[in-house]
Amino acid sequence: MFICMVLYNLADKLPIMKYYDEAKIQAVAAEEDNGPLTGSVWRSTVWDTVGTIKWYGFGMVIIYVVTLAIFPGYITEDVHSELLKDWYPILLITCFNVFDLVGKSLTAVYLLENAKIAIGSCIARLLFFPLFLGCLHGPKFFRTEIPVTILTCILGLTNGYLTSVLMILAPKTVKLQHAETAGIVSVLFLVVGLAAGSIIAWFWVI
Repeated sequence: MFICMVLYNLADKLPIMKYYDEAKIQAVAAEEDNGPLTGSVWRSTVWDTVGTIKWYGFGMVIIYVVTLAIFPGYITEDVHSELLKDWYPILLITCFNVFDLVGKSLTAVYLLENAKIAIGSCIARLLFFPLFLGCLHGPKFFRTEIPVTILTCILGLTNGYLTSVLMILAPKTVKLQHAETAGIVSVLFLVVGLAAGSIIAWFWVI
């Protein structure tokens, strides 16, 4: 936490951050020249921003509904291994977190800029439900360690990558001076997804 606080305070000193801060100040000043930012104007701007990024937000909700509905509850409670025993859920949790980190880092190498494909990929993650269900009640091979581990790795990879992609793309769809608002709204969508996914996770227990 201390390291995060230090890095957060150092971020403003980076040249790229200074560039965007100056650009934002200029954009805000230009907008204020058109009239004062009253309460009604501000609310209208916020709702316009929500409307602009709503599909990105929808994708964010779907990502975390799927992820939290499966991980960690299903992985720690429902799958078992006679070979790995108590180490099995630990291995799966490690795989998820490692691949989640890899997915988040992949945007530095390749950023998917097609919003339709990104959001479609989020919806496609709903296929994890029948796939993981198959690991419980499907053919014998599906109930072994290999399919579950592979699916867990893919779950983590897509979770990290698509989250980063949507978080990067959403603020770019609005004017520069409203990008920060778009980022905040995106986080709110993410929180909704976390809450919904946590509730749905109980169905694995039921």
